[in-house]
Amino acid sequence: MKIRKVVLPVAGWGTRSLPASKVIPKEMLPVYNKPVIQYVVEEAVRAGVSEVVFVTNRHKSVVEDHFDRNIELEDMLARAGKFDYLKAVQEAGSMVEVMAVRQKEQLGLGHAVGCAATLVQEDFFAVMVGDDFIVGDDAGLVQLVQAVEKYNKPAIGVMEVPADKIDKYGMVAGEEIEEGVFRISDMVEKPAVGSFDSRLAIVGRYVLPRDIFRYISCVKPGKGGEIQLTDAMRDYMLEKGMLAVKMKGRRFDAGDWVDYLSAGIYFGLKDEKLAGPLREAVAKLIG
Repeated sequence: MKIRKVVLPVAGWGTRSLPASKVIPKEMLPVYNKPVIQYVVEEAVRAGVSEVVFVTNRHKSVVEDHFDRNIELEDMLARAGKFDYLKAVQEAGSMVEVMAVRQKEQLGLGHAVGCAATLVQEDFFAVMVGDDFIVGDDAGLVQLVQAVEKYNKPAIGVMEVPADKIDKYGMVAGEEIEEGVFRISDMVEKPAVGSFDSRLAIVGRYVLPRDIFRYISCVKPGKGGEIQLTDAMRDYMLEKGMLAVKMKGRRFDAGDWVDYLSAGIYFGLKDEKLAGPLREAVAKLIG
């Protein structure tokens, strides 16, 4: 089974990143030398994805444009002999096939995913949030694809969080059927602290069946008056079953300023030309 399509909701306002995201979408904020969204798409490509459906709004066309060709820029770079930069922009422009659909109202993640229904015909497809990414060749979406192929069940990514933070996440509970893979028995969106006996939090990585659109269409507004994807997945899970997979690798949440700034340093240190001067600069700042 090959998962070739991912739905990427990017229509949100990016309030956690204000004022930086007032004009520039938070998905386009740079981490080292790439925008956040490129790291997300690269993670999808590592999992075998070749088509991206952006669920967007009228202010976010720049996200789609980043994955298009810019012939004028490429021509200028070629004439200037800046072939490393030319290769980088060409790779971004040819990485995936891009489609887009508008989310005309901000009514929650479930509603955003539901907006893509007419563009998804595959039995299974991926969903990734556009403001966090996971680094590692065998981490993130790759793990979910492997689990779906093995068990022929939908799968969602999870991580362990402190017990006093469960009210900030969709949470799952379940039986571990192999190391890091759980058969889900319950799923709740942002439960009150102390009310849910699990620390497995959903982290914005999903491989879902096309039938999930039917469940989304039946969901009533939940937390915050929004159509919650977690509620639709819970209904599906109770009828047909679903897996959770503990994510490996290193995860960065670009909406969290500590994670965002750490990500820039992380990738900067991997650049041989920058690593030494960057270490010195950070040491001086800390000192």
